[in-house]
Amino acid sequence: MRDEAQPNISLGNILQMNLIELNKADHLGLPEGPLRAWITFFKHWQEELTMANVEHEPVKKAMSRIRELSADEEARRLAFVRERALRDEVSLLNDAKTEGQREARQEMARNLINRTEMNDQVIAEIAGLTFDEVSRLRSDIKH
Repeated sequence: MRDEAQPNISLGNILQMNLIELNKADHLGLPEGPLRAWITFFKHWQEELTMANVEHEPVKKAMSRIRELSADEEARRLAFVRERALRDEVSLLNDAKTEGQREARQEMARNLINRTEMNDQVIAEIAGLTFDEVSRLRSDIKH
């Protein structure tokens, strides 16, 4: 492998990336070692008894850091605020997407009302709207 930014540098096979679905990790039958320790950490970090059995030093350091942050009230508050902001952003994006799709379905229904002789039930089925929504759109168009 070569570094794209520095093609003169050859990358050996020392660097390794593992992508593992955590829900399936238990079925892999991994031997004790760093990978299994990290999987345990990501799946069971809230379980003190499970984490007490992990011997991999970087995982122990990560667990220690989580305990430090959990003990610091201001760090917990900031983490809570950050998590809430992220959830709010996802929610707003989903709402905007849903509203955009709804507007697109309504526009499709308006076009079908204006350009065809289809009845409201057929238009509702095609546009993915309710019969009442299409009837209201037809009524709005006539006025």
